[in-house]
Amino acid sequence: MGLIIMGIIALASWLVGLQLKRKFEKYSKIHLRNGMSGAEIATKMLHDHGIYDVKVISTPGRLTDHYNPADKTVNLSEAVYNERNAAAAAVAAHEVGHAVQHATAYSWLTMRSKMVPIVNIASRFISIALIGGILMINTFPQLLLIGIVLFAVTTLFSIVTLPVEYDASNRALKWLQTKNMVSQQEYAGAADSLKWAARTYLVAALSSIGTLFYYLMIYMGRRE
Repeated sequence: MGLIIMGIIALASWLVGLQLKRKFEKYSKIHLRNGMSGAEIATKMLHDHGIYDVKVISTPGRLTDHYNPADKTVNLSEAVYNERNAAAAAVAAHEVGHAVQHATAYSWLTMRSKMVPIVNIASRFISIALIGGILMINTFPQLLLIGIVLFAVTTLFSIVTLPVEYDASNRALKWLQTKNMVSQQEYAGAADSLKWAARTYLVAALSSIGTLFYYLMIYMGRRE
């Protein structure tokens, strides 16, 4: 049963990721009437929120966009940084949404940030504990339990990430609309892009929960 659940979630993850790619390709063809690039969109949104100590920089790769609270930088992939379309505007505004969260001490982001060091440590030992625990389940089942606890930490992190990502998208869309940064068609494209991007985080959280239960079933099955 556990393997079936994991298989279903893996399939859902692949489908959502594929759909997200298609959506971004589609809305990358809708050029902004204001002619602004993703970098310019990000900079204006920062300034409109009174944030002047965050830099907008270009980072290599595709879909590598992120906000780094440590050095206060909005990192936009090369395409998003330079392009002038609905998809780029959506991503740029979304990442600035995280910067706004940081500036306003958004509770979920604060909690997520505090969890990062713990998650980093847990991630280093999860594989060893889980694989070793399964191999030694007849002699040392406690090792698997340790792996489950470590995995539970990363699962909680993925759950906490959900409100952070959804809120950033909501902030982005609200700003794009209230500041008349996009036309109705451009807004629809931006909203659809962010909707599918958010679903990748949702599927990731569900996948983590499903995997956690799978390992719990192995452990509990051994105890029986």
